Amino acid sequence: MITVEINEEEITQALARVSAALTDMTPLMQDIGELMVNSTRENFKDGTDPDGNPWAPKSPATLEAYRRRGDGQPTRPLIGPSRTLSTTINAEPSADRVAWGSNVIQAAVMQFGAEAGEFGARIGRDKNGREFLMSIPWGAIPARPYLGVGDEDTDAIVATIEEYLASAAGP
Repeated sequence: MITVEINEEEITQALARVSAALTDMTPLMQDIGELMVNSTRENFKDGTDPDGNPWAPKSPATLEAYRRRGDGQPTRPLIGPSRTLSTTINAEPSADRVAWGSNVIQAAVMQFGAEAGEFGARIGRDKNGREFLMSIPWGAIPARPYLGVGDEDTDAIVATIEEYLASAAGP
């Protein structure tokens, strides 16, 4: 085996800076988290998943429920009267990873979908006050993935990593 030892101080210092930057990548994870939060917000604006595929439209039953409650007619998928899901996207960076998403109760169901009755049932009341057993959810909810890494996101993340490492190595 051939061994090469480098004693050039400038190279050694640059490698030490890169090593330190890779030990705690919180700044990089913050940047990636910001990229992904912004990308996710664009998904809501465009009504598409991370790969650009359109989300399933709202069902006529959902639109009718909005009308009955007086919530207007928000027709864009995943955008309800409160806009809660689309406005609660955030990132949580750490030294070696970043997570982003929303902590609202409907977040996972909107991302992955759910079958009618998947979460059990509860007692409901009809318009005459009579109790009945109501499935939760009462109808199937199609998956509308809003989180994920699309091709453009991958390119942006790679560019961010390259900038981070170049900055760490120094001039």
